[in-house]
Amino acid sequence: MEMEKFFPFWNKLDSKTQAHLRDVSYPMSAKAGEVLHDGSRECLGLLLIHSGQVRVYTLSGEGREVTLYRLFERDICLFSASCVMPNVQFDVIIEAEKDCELTVLPSCLFKNLMEECLPVASYANQLITSRFSDVMWLMEQIMWKSFDRRLAAFLLEESNLSGSLVLSITHEKIANHMGTAREVVTRMLKYFQQESMVKLTRGTIEILDENKLSKLGE
Repeated sequence: MEMEKFFPFWNKLDSKTQAHLRDVSYPMSAKAGEVLHDGSRECLGLLLIHSGQVRVYTLSGEGREVTLYRLFERDICLFSASCVMPNVQFDVIIEAEKDCELTVLPSCLFKNLMEECLPVASYANQLITSRFSDVMWLMEQIMWKSFDRRLAAFLLEESNLSGSLVLSITHEKIANHMGTAREVVTRMLKYFQQESMVKLTRGTIEILDENKLSKLGE
């Protein structure tokens, strides 16, 4: 368990604390689609992502999903331990998008570290600031950027993540990521197809014109 790769403050901890962190942390595996944490569950703890892909999203009052941000290999998921931060009232749902291998650092231990070690507290604040910046950027996109531009950017991001121009993703899943209705996604994708930017088949979307999508998504 190479925890030092996750924590820039690792060398500032004494050897006893380092050993204790390794002793009390434990490995966790998750299958794609598995919910790791939501607002109604007991605080899980800090998640260190060794492999896989994690989606952090929220639900509207009507039950509509919107993806806030994603986490990847060697990222840290802080909001799974938000119960140790009383000033942060931010309920989110954390889901494995791909099969994941993780390490869990128990919430109580992480809380003690923040209280006793200034570098740990500083790092936690940096993570919080970074994630809220991600959320604010998303809100700006939703408020000020038209849906066709947002969808074009999303398709290119998915292509980059998968390393393929053929995306195995449903219209419903895209709607969940973007906080809109499936019908809206379908209507816009059909327009993209009419403009020869994509080709739609059952269960897949093939990107035909990256340049045109890129210009639209700017």
